[in-house]
Amino acid sequence: MSAKSRRFWVAVSIAIMSGLELSCSGGSTAPRAEKGTPAFYFAAAGETFAAGDFVKTSENLEAILKGENEYTARAQPWLLILTSGMIRGYAEVADSLENGVRAKKGDPGGYRKYISSSRSTAGRLSLQFAEAFMRFQKGKDDPIVLAFRFPGGTAAPVPELTRAMEGMPLQAEEIESAQRRAVQRGVLAETSRAVGAPDDTAKATDLFKSGSAQISRATFLEAMANSLYEQSQLYTSRKLDDPTKVKVFADLASEALKPVPETKQTKQLFDKITKATKK
Repeated sequence: MSAKSRRFWVAVSIAIMSGLELSCSGGSTAPRAEKGTPAFYFAAAGETFAAGDFVKTSENLEAILKGENEYTARAQPWLLILTSGMIRGYAEVADSLENGVRAKKGDPGGYRKYISSSRSTAGRLSLQFAEAFMRFQKGKDDPIVLAFRFPGGTAAPVPELTRAMEGMPLQAEEIESAQRRAVQRGVLAETSRAVGAPDDTAKATDLFKSGSAQISRATFLEAMANSLYEQSQLYTSRKLDDPTKVKVFADLASEALKPVPETKQTKQLFDKITKATKK
């Protein structure tokens, strides 16, 4: 074999081995999105969401929504579901611990500070949710694309919170663990509700089997109306005690329901919303 032929085959072997190494390592020659662009933040949101870092996911989605771009329509519903799920989780922690205090007619677990901080966090997030929902309402997208994978976790009750409701004391690390799991559970529940399967996570999971889901705007708005009504209840006299915000959130819930065809469920929700505004 001539020296020229040897050089040729050596080059071919190196190319083949490099290709094999790239394949085995799971690498890709596809260029990464430029840092700071909507594409970059959307990809980052997918990574942080899969890792269960919902705060960082929210920050990435908010960065996308600072202006109109090709990712806006996908980022808006994702942010709404994520935020409402976090609110639901923090509210569950506060309510569960409060039930424990009432069960014992005292505070053996030192729960009051956690009740206050969890409820305050839920209230702060609810204001962000309301703002995001009003932005979303300016659009007319139908169907709605939920461009993310179904969240992990379980819909089962959080064991620590079940014990807390019975008046049993929890250690600080147990409460923090319960909070993380409640938020994860809340995001899962809100995702299921958003696709019209509030009590059927198996059905909701199946809708995301392609890696995303697509639903009618009416289905999504009904879910948002339910979330807004529940958030209005954060501001009742026994919780954050702000009757003005009760009405603001109830009115937003009512607006969300207007384009939704009437069913037994929507009528029941509308009745609850109406009752909330009259208190």
